[in-house]
Amino acid sequence: MNPNPPGVGGRSAVFRRVARRCLLALALGWLAVPPPVLAEGGVLDAAKAFALARAGELTIVDVRTRQEWAQTGVPQAALEVSLFPQWGVPNADFVDDVLAAVGRDKSTPIALICAQGNRSSFAQGLLEKQGFATVYSISEGMAGSSFGPGWLARGLPLEPCTNC
Repeated sequence: MNPNPPGVGGRSAVFRRVARRCLLALALGWLAVPPPVLAEGGVLDAAKAFALARAGELTIVDVRTRQEWAQTGVPQAALEVSLFPQWGVPNADFVDDVLAAVGRDKSTPIALICAQGNRSSFAQGLLEKQGFATVYSISEGMAGSSFGPGWLARGLPLEPCTNC
């Protein structure tokens, strides 16, 4: 006789805990991957991305959490589509949400930004695998990284979060 039947702290509960931990480990592993030095879609620094967005040649998508958006604001005219709405909880609809945000046009040039370039680099790969034509990672992110000082330190324009 099983002292822990499924659904009452037994296999189901154990399976859910293990599955959550595995998902979190995978997500954290993906975040640890540094942005590519020069990928097909490529990387942009924050200043270049802002200049292209201001000229109407690029759409910036901020993939950080709502909490991060609320803390710093978002890049001027950026779309807010979180890759992980809460830490460790992936947005299963991320690709569809980005597609909806850009008017369902996969040919729209997109630059993704996060805090330091890790999530944006991961999201870049997701979108490219789904057929988005031109996707960049803003490799220095909002807070800066080894790729540059970041959007905030460069003093680039911000707007308050519209989705917080």
